[in-house]
Amino acid sequence: MSESLRWGILATGGIARLFTADLKRNGFDVRAAGSRSQANADAFAAEFEIPHAYGSYEALVANPDIDVIYIASPHPHHAAHATLALEAGKHVLIEKPIALNQAQARQVADLAAARGLLALEAMWTRYLPHMARIHELIDSGALGEVRTVIADHTQKLSDDPAHRINALELGGGALLDLGIYPVSFAWDVFGAPKTVQASATFKATGADAQVATIFGYEGNRMASAISASDTKGPNTAAVLGSEARIEIDAVWYTATSFRLVSNDGVVLEEYTSDVNGRGMHYQAAALERLVAEGRLDGGDALSTAESVAIMGTLDEIRSQIGLRYPGE
Repeated sequence: MSESLRWGILATGGIARLFTADLKRNGFDVRAAGSRSQANADAFAAEFEIPHAYGSYEALVANPDIDVIYIASPHPHHAAHATLALEAGKHVLIEKPIALNQAQARQVADLAAARGLLALEAMWTRYLPHMARIHELIDSGALGEVRTVIADHTQKLSDDPAHRINALELGGGALLDLGIYPVSFAWDVFGAPKTVQASATFKATGADAQVATIFGYEGNRMASAISASDTKGPNTAAVLGSEARIEIDAVWYTATSFRLVSNDGVVLEEYTSDVNGRGMHYQAAALERLVAEGRLDGGDALSTAESVAIMGTLDEIRSQIGLRYPGE
């Protein structure tokens, strides 16, 4: 297989549009789009000049000229649609969270391993240039002993009970839609938490409106995160060390800027992202590179095993706040 893979897009909603736009402007080979209706598939394909459009996901994954499927359906369908694509012999890039819960995530990971395919979670933040530089600074000791991570993902979204963010049957709520970002960031810096404490407020639909978490780690390290769908906050993040701190500007999980600041307030480094588009193509480039190298475990930035483990943390948070989804 060549390093340049042929992409298919499964589901044609807003996130699929953002991702596909980045693929197209950065020269990726997008061959097909699939939707639950032929009309939607045709419109999406026309918008992005994609040669093939399918009115079912089954038809999409059956195309022999596609190597990898991007899964852009709602959370409760991620596992089923990833399974559909994997059983058709396609690698998958699955929108975060990788599944609705850890059990589903493990099933996807096990199937990918059994088929000799890559199942990668589309946590695009992990692959952005500013995050790569942040890791370089942490690894170099520029912060001294890293002790604290702070991050928020808070937005004022629709209050309509029928909106996806408020619908439990669609995996709605602040945690899986928004909180996955700061939770994954804490994992990225510190790994698995030793302790988890969580608190939440809820909307009338039963969906979580605000979720606050505190993670504890060995060595007296901590991370705090808050996510909300009913209040808009600064959407910034920070990594605090004994000698310096990193202040990540809004919106911290997108391609943005940051500063390395010493304890006495001196700015030691300023970083500004320069990307072509939104930056969602970096995760696609990582997937293609991993496949070319035969790294079907997901690689160092975000292994499939880590995505499964992060789902375990999200499950624990949901257990503490009493949140269950229909069918679980």
